[in-house]
Amino acid sequence: MWITAICWVEWPLMTDTDLSPGWDAIDAALAPLYPGIEPMHYGTIIKWSLGGDDPLDGVSVYRRDDHWHFVSYGMSELYDKESDDPDVSGWGFEFTFRLGRAADEDTPPVWALNFLQNLARYVFTTGNVFEPGHHINLNGPIAVDQPSTLIRAAVFAEDPELGVIDTPHGTVRFLQIVGITLDEYAAVEVWDATRLLSVLSAYLPKLVTDLSRASLTDNPAVASAIDEGVRRDGSSTGGIFTDVVDWRREGAVTVVRLGANAAPRIGRIMLAQVDHRRGLLVQSAETAVGFRAGEAFAVEERDGLLEIFLAPADAAELARVLQPRAGRYDIVPGLVVEIEKTLIRDPDGEVVEEIG
Repeated sequence: MWITAICWVEWPLMTDTDLSPGWDAIDAALAPLYPGIEPMHYGTIIKWSLGGDDPLDGVSVYRRDDHWHFVSYGMSELYDKESDDPDVSGWGFEFTFRLGRAADEDTPPVWALNFLQNLARYVFTTGNVFEPGHHINLNGPIAVDQPSTLIRAAVFAEDPELGVIDTPHGTVRFLQIVGITLDEYAAVEVWDATRLLSVLSAYLPKLVTDLSRASLTDNPAVASAIDEGVRRDGSSTGGIFTDVVDWRREGAVTVVRLGANAAPRIGRIMLAQVDHRRGLLVQSAETAVGFRAGEAFAVEERDGLLEIFLAPADAAELARVLQPRAGRYDIVPGLVVEIEKTLIRDPDGEVVEEIG
């Protein structure tokens, strides 16, 4: 996960109702859950609206028996109504995050505050919003100071205790970030995040993120539920973005080029989609290739988009070939896949790993 150093200041949680009706609406939603409890509140020094780098004005943290409950202030309109939509406040949500707490832990970890701020910065700079059912690969451990943790991805769900509220500036959903393992993330991609969480919730009360836990896909009951769900529902992932995807013609043959790092992921999702008569769009910044269910192999080109139609047996063969092994592979007559080596680089541009 990308990390930006942020200077947090702990201060008393005090607002003026006349000046911050959105802020006070959040406080009002928290009051029944934490009656008479003053949270630890961490505010940023220079707000985004004043030219600072931190979109969140603050984060309140409540100590529970077994976890910390983080609640953000700043994804919704805290002060004035500025957006054009009268029914939705700001981006329409505030982040929450429940993180397992040791019995002797009296202060919430700073990395979790920075994590929320980084997610907020992504939304503010790209305009891409998160919703329940969305998911993200963090490209590393969720906590940079705990490299051994298996929690390296996240899904989003409605906070089980806070839900959605009405504010003077429109509705606000409390959107909880739930840390998961890469094995669980792979299940999300071939199935569905919300359905997976409904299975995992039996083992993760209130969907608390536990950095020390093992992957729940090792649990036979969970693994069985995932397998059954994939067979029944297929994948809800209709498109993915990757650095390497391209295609060209070599006479009557269509050649598709993919990166070794993404190949297995593309294969898993593509097969789950084609098996349910659906499709997967694989995009890069320059082009896109779609894989769709068909009665037999065929290709169609439309406005620069290549669509490949595959019968179930052909899709299974393609999924078998899509492994992190560089090479040129014949799938069916008329279709070749080239898998090229992926180079993983550090922030300085140095190659730290070769895949394929």
